[in-house]
Amino acid sequence: MENKKRFAKATWQIMEQLLEEDRLDAALAESLTILIRELESEVGIIWLLNEQDGRLHPMFYSGIADISNISIESGSGIEGVVTQSGKSVVLDQAQEDPRFEGSIFEENGITVRSMLCVPLYDLNQNIGCLEIINKKNRQTYDKEEQDLCEHTASLAAITIGEKGLEIGHTEEREVLISLQNVTKEFQSGGQTSRVLKGINLNIYKGEFLVVLGESGCGKSTMMNIIGGMDYLTDGRLLVEGKDYSHPTDEELTKFRRNYIGFIFQSYNLMPNLSALDNIRFIAEICENPLAPEEALSRVGLAGKGNSFPSQLSGGQQQRVAIARALVKRPKLILADEPTAALDYETSIEVLSAMEEAVKKEQTTVIMITHNPEIAKMADRVLKLKSGRAFSIKHNASPLKATELEW
Repeated sequence: MENKKRFAKATWQIMEQLLEEDRLDAALAESLTILIRELESEVGIIWLLNEQDGRLHPMFYSGIADISNISIESGSGIEGVVTQSGKSVVLDQAQEDPRFEGSIFEENGITVRSMLCVPLYDLNQNIGCLEIINKKNRQTYDKEEQDLCEHTASLAAITIGEKGLEIGHTEEREVLISLQNVTKEFQSGGQTSRVLKGINLNIYKGEFLVVLGESGCGKSTMMNIIGGMDYLTDGRLLVEGKDYSHPTDEELTKFRRNYIGFIFQSYNLMPNLSALDNIRFIAEICENPLAPEEALSRVGLAGKGNSFPSQLSGGQQQRVAIARALVKRPKLILADEPTAALDYETSIEVLSAMEEAVKKEQTTVIMITHNPEIAKMADRVLKLKSGRAFSIKHNASPLKATELEW
């Protein structure tokens, strides 16, 4: 009975905030604070769905480090499941639920034990969800607490629908590559395997994008489709607004030759050619290249032009590979685990060379890596999970390569 009175009072306080506060953002933030206090919990988040990008954005949060620069795909994680289904979820052991994706919390120092997640329904559609995490007394959430959250979510959703609220990260940069609901299927032994399950992603001019994810999640497949080395099964791939979803062989050849620079883990240098000739070979088959000497100088190897790959260290060979990519003056560089075979100091040298390419030439770089530390130097970090673009994080202050530690 005491809880019912306390929760009724909390509901009334939340109603007052939402109905009387002129600023909707302030009203929602204060309502979330009241809810967290009454439920004696550690974390509270209001996620709102941005229909333009199909992602959930954490618009308000309490008791957690700043996660405002992270978005997750609708339909993924508990948050996406609740938003999509319109049904509440209560978890006693969150880590054991296959739908749960904990990395967005773990990166902010939160180990999720219990969770209560309810939909935001504004009478027409679900516009997001309200999420409460970890009761301080380590008990589970009961029916009365769920009812309080659902009442609060309903009030919040209706108020948002009436007053309106700008949702999501505003991005004013020019789009270079756009993947729109891209899927990729492979046939094997009469079975169909879907590796990419509807990727929606804009890649911007002059940005450094790092792609993380477990083996088999679709990172390399997505990279191959962007680089014209594989074909998508369904969806659209736009390059500066031009549709490359089903290009001709001639279009693909020109695209790979003149538009994209490739950097691989294995360097792929021709062993019988000097460093300079490896670069010159590429310069001779593309339009408007840099002088090979200039490309080599930009990666700090001006004095190594006559050296053969076997005479260079692993880091030097990788920097030649970067120079070979830069000589094209590409708009896009695709790098697949370029530091995987290198030690720390050599990795920093290679990453510094790529950093310069982004800054000086405004070249867009997409890098696949298993090293989360490298993600700290990116403008954005994309996490793939089971063929979907699960989360995208914006780094407000990317680190320099020389500031990374592992």
